[in-house]
Amino acid sequence: MNTHTTVKHHARTLALSGLLQSLDMRLQEAQSHNLPHAHFLELILQDEIHIRQQRQIQRRTKVAAFRTPSRLEDFDFTFNPAIPRARIHELAACHFIRQKRDAFLIGPPGVGKTHLAQAIGAEAIRSGFHVLYRSIFDLAGDIPSNATPADNARLQRLLLKPDLLIIDDMGLKNLPSRSGEILLEIIMRRHENRSTLMTSNRPVQEWGQLLGDIPAASAILDRLLHRSDIIAITGPSYRLHQSATHHLAATAAATIQKNPPTSPA
Repeated sequence: MNTHTTVKHHARTLALSGLLQSLDMRLQEAQSHNLPHAHFLELILQDEIHIRQQRQIQRRTKVAAFRTPSRLEDFDFTFNPAIPRARIHELAACHFIRQKRDAFLIGPPGVGKTHLAQAIGAEAIRSGFHVLYRSIFDLAGDIPSNATPADNARLQRLLLKPDLLIIDDMGLKNLPSRSGEILLEIIMRRHENRSTLMTSNRPVQEWGQLLGDIPAASAILDRLLHRSDIIAITGPSYRLHQSATHHLAATAAATIQKNPPTSPA
């Protein structure tokens, strides 16, 4: 068994799949550029680390259960200059998660809150955090009327565990009082221990009614808001803008396919 084969065998034994993928290319690079041994070793270890990081991101993205894949670089901030771009990027830098603060994106339906929330969640995953996305409709289904104490305990463990819990669309559905009570407990227990990012089309003053427990909600919200980043988003519908943009792109592509440009003679 030659040295090359032995190295590959040892890499398989140690489950260094990233190193295995790049080994042949790195060996050629080392020979052609006469790389020092230490530099060569650094490169193949970097390859292994990169592969492991990418797989971790893929696993955590799957667990996060985002509604749709969203990236901050895909969001068209020029469409609505009223959106505080710098503050959104500050949230995406994840300082609020490290500080165990909460964040709220509040504004009318369609202005891009869901895209931004999921994009911030994706950035948090890239920064090494665990994230879970749940819409208010998901949560309503998570807490059935016949749920047992064991069911509620499992749900609490699920919602308390992630570094960032995203609760989307608060205000689009009134929760039954029992569901509201459980959600309020989750929010309270996460406060100053884990970060929560919530989006809503209703002002926070109305959340007590949505959760079915106005006095308790008011007390908890008072506690939350004093250490939270609240971003109000106003303006035209980003969702309609995206739909129009996609329609124009599809129409242009169909036109080009039907009438391809002719080459100059």
